[in-house]
Amino acid sequence: MAEFLLELRSEEIPARMQATAANDLKRLVLAGLKEAGLIFETADCYATPRRLTVVIEGLPTEQPDTREERKGPKVDAPEKAIEGFLRSVGLTRDQVEERETPKGNVLFAVIEKQGRASIDVLGEICVESCAGLPWPKSMKWGDGNTRWVRPLQTIIALFDGAVVPFEYAGIKSGDKTAGHRFHAPDLFAVENFADYREKLFEASVILEAAERQDLIRAGADKQAASEGLTVQTDDALLREVAGLVEWPVPLMGRIDKEFMEVPREVLTASMRAHQKYFSLETAEGDLAPRFIVVANLKAEDGGKAIVTGNERVLRARLADAKFFWDQDRKSPLDARLPALEKIVFHANLGTVAERVRRVENLASGVIAKALATTHQMTDPQAGELADKAHMAARLAKADLASGMVAEFPELQGLMGRYYALADGEPADVAEAIAEHYSPQGPKDTCPTAPVSVAVALADKLDTLVGFFAIDQKPTGSKDPFALRRAALGIIRLILQNNLRLNLQDAIFSSLELYANELPEKVDSNRVALELMAFIADRLKVYLKDDGIRHDHIDAVFGVASDDDLIRLVARMRALGTFLASDDGANLVTAYKRASNIVRAEEKKDQVSFEGTINAKLLQDAEETNLFEALSEQSKLINDHVAEENFAAAMAAVASLRWPVDAFFDKVTVNADDADLRQNRLRLLSQIRSALSAVADFSKLEG
Repeated sequence: MAEFLLELRSEEIPARMQATAANDLKRLVLAGLKEAGLIFETADCYATPRRLTVVIEGLPTEQPDTREERKGPKVDAPEKAIEGFLRSVGLTRDQVEERETPKGNVLFAVIEKQGRASIDVLGEICVESCAGLPWPKSMKWGDGNTRWVRPLQTIIALFDGAVVPFEYAGIKSGDKTAGHRFHAPDLFAVENFADYREKLFEASVILEAAERQDLIRAGADKQAASEGLTVQTDDALLREVAGLVEWPVPLMGRIDKEFMEVPREVLTASMRAHQKYFSLETAEGDLAPRFIVVANLKAEDGGKAIVTGNERVLRARLADAKFFWDQDRKSPLDARLPALEKIVFHANLGTVAERVRRVENLASGVIAKALATTHQMTDPQAGELADKAHMAARLAKADLASGMVAEFPELQGLMGRYYALADGEPADVAEAIAEHYSPQGPKDTCPTAPVSVAVALADKLDTLVGFFAIDQKPTGSKDPFALRRAALGIIRLILQNNLRLNLQDAIFSSLELYANELPEKVDSNRVALELMAFIADRLKVYLKDDGIRHDHIDAVFGVASDDDLIRLVARMRALGTFLASDDGANLVTAYKRASNIVRAEEKKDQVSFEGTINAKLLQDAEETNLFEALSEQSKLINDHVAEENFAAAMAAVASLRWPVDAFFDKVTVNADDADLRQNRLRLLSQIRSALSAVADFSKLEG
C-alpha cells in the first residue's frame, strides 16, 4: 500500500475560497479513485494562501482486475436490438455468450479488464480533478486558455515516492515546490508527505490552517496581555486572516487618540473590513486604543516598520470614518427622511419611505395594542408606547441615507441609534432603532423592550406580507429575501416576549397598509393563509430545536389552527408533560385501540358512528361509568381549553384512563345485538372526540 501526494501551488488564493477548494479537490480525487476501483485508507486536505494539498494513504499500486457480466437481448431478438447491445459492450457477435434461461436463450457479455498501474490512473484523475474544481471566480493567464482561480506555478504529484506524470495548464507535474514567498522562494524537492510538511515548515510555511489560527490567537493574546488588554473575539476574522498568511506573526499597533471619540463599532468595522485588524478591549470592556495586525513574515527589526506602516494606513482609514461621523451629526436624523423617497425597497413594493410609513402604522397600531395588553399597561402608558413605536419606526431607516452607513452598510441601525441619541431622542426610541433588525438568526439576541419589539416585529411582518403578496415566496433552498429568517424572527419576538398577538389580524392590517404600493389587486385571504402556513412551518422547526417532539407538534397543529403562538406552544408543552406520565402513555394506547376499532367498523358498515348515545342501552356498569365520565370530563376539557388552562385540560383527559381501561377489560364492543353494538361503537367514538379537543392523538408515535 502506498501514499499519494498532490499539491497545486499558485498565486494567492482568496481566503474565503481556500477551505472549500481544498475539500472540493479532495472530493474530486476520491470520486476518481472510486470510479477506478482504487480503495484507500485515509485522505486529508490542506490549504494555505498559495497551495492546495491532498494526501491519500493506503492506496494499492495496481488496479484490481475486473470481470463484469451484462445481460443482453434474446438470441432471436431484432437485429437492431442485438447490434445496439454489442455497441454498448464494445464486443462482436462471436465474443458474446448464449445462455439458456427460463425465458429462452439470452446473450451475455463477459467483460474482463486487466488492472492498470495506479500511477497511470492517478495522472488521469489529477487532470480531471484540476479541471473540475468549481471556483466561484476564475481567470486566464499567459497564452493558455485554462481558467483557474489564480495562475498556477508548480504541481507536485507523488505516488509511492515516484512522480505521477501529467500536465495541466501548461505545467508538468514533478516533485518540487517553493516555500514562503519572501523567506524561501527557491524550489526544493520532496519525497513524501512527511518530508513535504517538514520542509515546508523549514521554508516558513505552516500547512495546517488550524495551526496557523492557533498561532495567531496565542500571539495576539500575548501581545495584548503585555498591556493588560484582551483580544475581541472574532472567529470569522481569525479564519480569514489565517487564510492570508503562511507564516503568521501577530504585532500590536496604536490608534491615535483623536479617533477614540468615534463609536467603537465604527472603529472596529473600519479595522476589520479594510485592514483585517483585531480590536482590543480594556479590563472594563471598553475599546482600547490598540490593534493587532498579523504580518506574513519575520521582520529583522521585530516588526517595527510593519507596525509603523499599518498605523499610517489605519490613520487614513479612521480619518475617513471620523469625517463621516462628524458630517452626519451636522444634520438631525429626521432631516434624512426625504432621501428615503429615492431608495427603492423593491420594484413592486415601493420605496423605503413608503415602507417606513407602513411600519410606523403597524408598530404603533395592532402591535403596540398587543404589547400594551401583554404588559397590562394603563391607557396613558399604552398611548406613550404607541407614540414611541411610531417615532422609532419613522427614524429606523433614516441612517441608510447617512455617509457612515453608505461606507459601512453593516452599521445600519447602530448608527441610527448614535444619531438619535445625539439629537436628544428618548433612549428607548434610540435602542429600538438599533435593534429593529434583530433577531437576525437563531443565536442573535432578541429584543425585549416594548418599543424595540414593536418596531422589530412590524419591520419583519411588513417584509413577509409584501413578498407573499407579490408571490415571491422561498422555493426549495432559495430564499433571496431572507423570508425564513424574518419568520423565525417573528416567532422569537412573540414567544420570548410572551406576546399575545393575533397574527392573522396583524397580517390583514399589514395588507391594508400595502394597498397603494401593490401593482394589482391582491387576494388578502390567500396571502394570509399562505403566510400563516409558512410561519407555522418555521414554528415547527423552531420548536424541534427547542426540544419539543415533532409528533407532539403535529398532534397540536392537527386540531388547533391557532393565530396565537403563545397558546399553541402552551398546549404543546402541556401535552408533552401529560404524555410523559403513566396515565398519558396508557390513555394513548387506549385511544388508538378505540380509534382503530371504530375506524374498522365504520369502513365495514360504510357508516359513521358519530352520534348520540342511547343511555337506555347501557347494560354493563363499565360502559355506564365510561359514558358518565365522558359526559362530565368532555365539558371540563372544553372549558379548560377555552380558559387556556391546558394543564387542567390534560388532567381531565387523564381521569378518563381508568373508565376506558375498565371498559375494554369487561365490555364486548361487537355484541350480537345490532343496536347494542352501534351504541358501544358510538361510545368509543366519543373517546376519540373527547381527546381530540386537546390534540390529534392519531399523530403520536409509539
